[in-house]
Amino acid sequence: MRSPLAPLYNAALWLAGFFMIALLATIVLSILGRQLDFYIRGIDSYAGYFMAAASFLALAGTLAKGDHIRVTLVISRLTGNARRGLELFCLVMAVAISGAFAFYSVKMAWWSWKFNDISTANDATPLWIPQIGMALGTVVFCIAFIEELVLVLLGKQIEKPAAEMARTE
Repeated sequence: MRSPLAPLYNAALWLAGFFMIALLATIVLSILGRQLDFYIRGIDSYAGYFMAAASFLALAGTLAKGDHIRVTLVISRLTGNARRGLELFCLVMAVAISGAFAFYSVKMAWWSWKFNDISTANDATPLWIPQIGMALGTVVFCIAFIEELVLVLLGKQIEKPAAEMARTE
């Protein structure tokens, strides 16, 4: 079953890919700077910002595609109501934790913007700018967990990892 939210997850994955390319560019520039004796102020900080944005923006898309590591040792041994109950418990906990993470990530970016919080590194970047990637990524991640929870509640099958993958987790 194709998710109606797949375009949202794919857009977040494309943004994550963009930030991975930006991370690569900053690392290459940093290496070239050392070799050719020039320095771009704050390049190390920007590499960190790009890596954080790429990581958080990729969370929902990888969850939706089944690429997250799932602990199947216990759940694969259960059947029927016990399996459904454990899946529901895990998804409710995931929604609660990711929801709290999303809420506080958005709140942190908001307060950074409101108080004009500036990086203490030599880049002097307003912190709300790099925090947007984390906030957006965690919100979309929470939406992905909510979608999976709704699917399980409706009795629809969540795409399971292949048997070979399940044995190696």
